[in-house]
Amino acid sequence: MTDTPPAWDPQQYSRFEAERDRAALDLLLRLPGDLNPREIWDLGCGAGQHAAMLKRRHPGAVVHGLDSSADMMARARALDADVDWHLGDIAGWRPEVPADLILANASLHWLPDHQTLLRHLAESLTPRGVLAIQMPMAHETRHHALMRAVAAEGPWAAALAGVEGIAPLLSPDAYYDVLTCACDEIDIWASTYLHALTGSDAVLEWMKGTALRPFLAAIADPAMSVAFLSALGAQLSEAFPQRPDGVTLLSFPRLFLVARRR
Repeated sequence: MTDTPPAWDPQQYSRFEAERDRAALDLLLRLPGDLNPREIWDLGCGAGQHAAMLKRRHPGAVVHGLDSSADMMARARALDADVDWHLGDIAGWRPEVPADLILANASLHWLPDHQTLLRHLAESLTPRGVLAIQMPMAHETRHHALMRAVAAEGPWAAALAGVEGIAPLLSPDAYYDVLTCACDEIDIWASTYLHALTGSDAVLEWMKGTALRPFLAAIADPAMSVAFLSALGAQLSEAFPQRPDGVTLLSFPRLFLVARRR
């Protein structure tokens, strides 16, 4: 194993773009109606579509997009959007100017120590600035449990023993307690989405775009990687069978946090 972060594949990630985008749009709908931001950051902006959307919604604001993936950043920069794109890590992010809006959609669950991280984000806001976060509650799901179980068995087990996947989130109460350090008007809720996925091995293909990245990056032997995916795919197909109409249903819970700095 190396310390190089596993690469993102924008094409694989966007395969289920409509399903992945649903939570982001739901989060954006819950922003305060009186918010008139001048400085906006999208942390973990991916291919940049939400930063571009925020620029269209707030044309007078300076909008920044930050992502650690060069491939995703290339997609973002190809957009016709007046956005200030940055290649970098959220963990090392220190804004020169406090933000009126910080959006972190499906990005913070990859980072450790959420108590320190969220405190830092909240303290990076202007007075009455807004922090808007969405995180998959993936660790406890059935498909993630199957991924961990298959990874622990078979000839790939030694290579995958040290892989750090997505960790469990804090409890909603714990996030509330952290945000009270600087915020009020704290709104925390969870939603479970029933995704109707199409195509063969749909859940496996869904996971290739996100959760499987660290596992696949840790297997140096291509043949072993194929064997691991085959074994996991068989388990997932049994747990999530394709219906007669060609649809595979995947239940996926997500946690949302919107907080306003005092």
